[in-house]
Amino acid sequence: MATITSIYKGQLRTEATHTASGTTIITDAPVDNHGRGEAFSPTDLVCAALASCMMTIMGILADREGIDLVGTTMDITKTMSASPRKIAQVDVVIHISNKNLTDDQKLKLERAAHTCPVALSLHPDVIQKMEFIY
Repeated sequence: MATITSIYKGQLRTEATHTASGTTIITDAPVDNHGRGEAFSPTDLVCAALASCMMTIMGILADREGIDLVGTTMDITKTMSASPRKIAQVDVVIHISNKNLTDDQKLKLERAAHTCPVALSLHPDVIQKMEFIY
């Protein structure tokens, strides 16, 4: 069974459905690439996946270590290259909500974020800058 089913809706819009849950995501091409920009672009989803993956892996570590990360947020900035058009850089600023972490806990969280499956799956040419704010 497919993990995701996607359909082209026309006018540079797609709808992807997560097969197991039925949850859908709409994508639009960005305005600077002939689209309407009314939803996430496919490359926006890559960056959102990176942030979600990082937070999930950090959350697994936090649960195991008894660290409270509820309220932690991430700001993601994507930079595209023109030729070829692709993601050149992703900047992620992680605002850790827990202000009582030890240096060891901070190091573990940072290592976890850097080794999430999406981060490891991106092409090595994609610059991934991560800043942790405690």
